[in-house]
Amino acid sequence: MPGAGPDLSYLDDEVRELPPELGQDALAVLEGRSFMYSDSVGDVPPGSIGGLVSADTRLLDKWVLTVNDARLLTLRSSTVEHYYAAFYLTNPDMPGLGANTLGVRRERVMGGGMAERIEIRSFATGPRQLEVRLAVASDFADLFEIKECVRNRSSQIRHEHASDGSRLSLVYRNDDFTARTDVFATPPATRIEGDDLVWQVELPPGGEWKCDLYIPFAHKFDTGEIAPTRHDFHTFISRTGDPITEWRRNVARVESDCHELELIYDTTRRDLAALRIPTRAGDERAVLPAAGLPWFLTLFGRDTIITAYQTLTVGPSLARGALVELAAFQGTECNDFKDEEPGKILHEVRTGELTQLGLRPHNPYYGTADATPLWLILLSEYWRWTGDDALVRELRDNVQAALDWIDLHGDRDGDGYVEYQTRSPQGLGNQCWRDSWDGVLYSDGTMPPLPIATCEIQGYVYDAKLRVAELADGPLGNPALARALREEAEQLRIRFNEDFWIDKRGGYYALGLDGDKRPIDSMTSDMGHLLWSGIVPDDRAGIVVGQLMSDQMFSDWGIRTLATTDKAYCPIGYHRGTVWPHDNSLIAMGMLRYGHRDAANRLSMAQINAACISGNRLPEAFSGYSRAYAEFPVPYPTACNPQAWASGAPLLYLRSMLGLEPVDREVTLNPDVPDEIGRIAIKGLKAFGTRWDVEAIGRKCHVRLAR
Repeated sequence: MPGAGPDLSYLDDEVRELPPELGQDALAVLEGRSFMYSDSVGDVPPGSIGGLVSADTRLLDKWVLTVNDARLLTLRSSTVEHYYAAFYLTNPDMPGLGANTLGVRRERVMGGGMAERIEIRSFATGPRQLEVRLAVASDFADLFEIKECVRNRSSQIRHEHASDGSRLSLVYRNDDFTARTDVFATPPATRIEGDDLVWQVELPPGGEWKCDLYIPFAHKFDTGEIAPTRHDFHTFISRTGDPITEWRRNVARVESDCHELELIYDTTRRDLAALRIPTRAGDERAVLPAAGLPWFLTLFGRDTIITAYQTLTVGPSLARGALVELAAFQGTECNDFKDEEPGKILHEVRTGELTQLGLRPHNPYYGTADATPLWLILLSEYWRWTGDDALVRELRDNVQAALDWIDLHGDRDGDGYVEYQTRSPQGLGNQCWRDSWDGVLYSDGTMPPLPIATCEIQGYVYDAKLRVAELADGPLGNPALARALREEAEQLRIRFNEDFWIDKRGGYYALGLDGDKRPIDSMTSDMGHLLWSGIVPDDRAGIVVGQLMSDQMFSDWGIRTLATTDKAYCPIGYHRGTVWPHDNSLIAMGMLRYGHRDAANRLSMAQINAACISGNRLPEAFSGYSRAYAEFPVPYPTACNPQAWASGAPLLYLRSMLGLEPVDREVTLNPDVPDEIGRIAIKGLKAFGTRWDVEAIGRKCHVRLAR
């Protein structure tokens, strides 16, 4: 109710000690909704946050290779592709086996299961007897437990091992939930001790031994995933025909005089391919963006939509998949436990034990107030890039349901603004993109009462209504709806600029209105989203840009989520002063919209420089330290890396520099490319059912159909 503080009773007051990390050199391979997260040796030590996870269930929490009871040493390890990693190892000094006597290679591949090949070569001058042991265990933890506190399921796990050593099986059942881990070994283990596979190996001088291991995923999705076969390990590595590989092969190419920009784009392309979830859009195989590695390999509302929007410049397939899949899950009823309402677009989908047994509300969970207008924005942008009238008409009922949600359920009290307040005992306190518990605060650091109407959500609603009006005039064939939506948007624009503008501190937009309709007066990056949505009057746009690029907001690596002059500012606070690439990419597009090209370029170049220093990749977030204080961008401690909407951010920086827009079913450019970038070309850009080549240097450009 108005005046009440946020219900945070679902938060555990106990400060848990998290399981140990795997180290800075930890590696992950992933495919679809499955991943294997290990240390640089390829091992998953017991008690770590690593393991093999599929369908939000950890199938392995221990996977440790030893030779003569000693763990191996890393020479070099790396992910070659998102689904394939290689580990080059050797032995430490041990009795009867001098250091570096063995060359060990582990290759790991993900597909419809996980396959691993272990090869050991001896460089000793005489024969050597080796005991090769692979220690295996599974706690069958739900993904929600892995970083918190895992329930002991050992009494419910059944151990079934083949007598010939060819198979080790662990089976877990709890009520209607079942999961299993099968490890197939070729050649079979000499023996199985507990859950350890043990081989007695004799190697002559220069001799080699190898073993193939295969773990199928019990959870299958009808998505066209390739299920590997353990009998031919290298068929895993040559991937052909799956939708993820096809997407990566068919996206547009970027060329530039700036080699670093080409490297960033190549990393973006690889990361986005790695974070694709295969699905089906109607009768079509499709892919859509998951949120991030390793904990968010699932369908999200906000993250998936924004990533799909970012990638429209290189191809429309991700956007199409996201639109259709999210429409299929659109809310149909009022369900307090899941924060579901008719017409609402979901926040997150999970499929693990806690969700399946009804202990978590994520099947799916709808606790987000911005995904619904963002879905409408994505549909409009997809149509502008493709002219796909048929899909718009196919989603007509979903469009109307989303509009109804905005006006009936999103606007909780009839004041014309979309507010949020969870009704679920496990719901999110904040349901905007700043969804950490302290992501929305007053400038003095205190917490506002719910329900809250954040500023950027009102901007999204404004933009969504204007965009749907365009669709109503076009493929939807409903001019009366178009007129009504334009009138509603104009009324919102006028009212918003009266209620959210604050004259103090040089003028800026409040982060939101609290449950008592008082302005939440912190100065945040969210006002940059208002430029993206177009709700800011022209005479205030320059003021907003000035605030965003001031020393209190701009770190020279990017725009902070919170001004340094606010009491709650913390450069390593999740939404209290960090720099988020996706946030900055939308702001750059907003600056472009209002003609502030110098500011947009300065912001884009800051982010490109940050990526160059960070392995050609932008992480989920990095610390808000100024460049004068930190000579390189300092990552946020637990940032996802890669994360989809951070990986997609460079595409919007490219778009802002090129002034790249679809207009009347043609690709247009209005470039202002910084001198340090030189030439930019996008080859094979897919729009309106054909391919285009675009190129720009400075403010000169050309656009032509691809040959």
